[in-house]
Amino acid sequence: MELREKILKVIGGPHAAAVATLDGKQPAVRFMLLTGFPDMTLVGGTLKTSRKVVQLQKNPDVAIAVWSGKEFTDPYVEIRAKVELLADAAAKKKYWSPAFVQYFRSVDNPEFIILKFTAAEIAYYVPSNRTKEIWKR
Repeated sequence: MELREKILKVIGGPHAAAVATLDGKQPAVRFMLLTGFPDMTLVGGTLKTSRKVVQLQKNPDVAIAVWSGKEFTDPYVEIRAKVELLADAAAKKKYWSPAFVQYFRSVDNPEFIILKFTAAEIAYYVPSNRTKEIWKR
């Protein structure tokens, strides 16, 4: 199986992911629901008044970790990415997920925006055999 296919088995579709930003000089990590796509982007929603948006406006570079979530020995990825903040109605409708309802009520919520993360580098790890492979854009 190609590296890209192995990565997509971990990030493809919706997942809980740890997203790290910088809060000044300190890292800030939070879990987000992100959906991974074949073009090696991940997308999630947030409120435009959130702390993470303020941090991302200052520095769009993020680190993301996604674990496949079955066994501790299953593969996981660490991603270096840049984020785009998308507040236009077309992007919000394109990436809306029913899972967002509990957090944002409606795609028409004016506070709801999309975070689109474009991976620059993805490290793919298999703990059971201690391997690491790197994909770069």
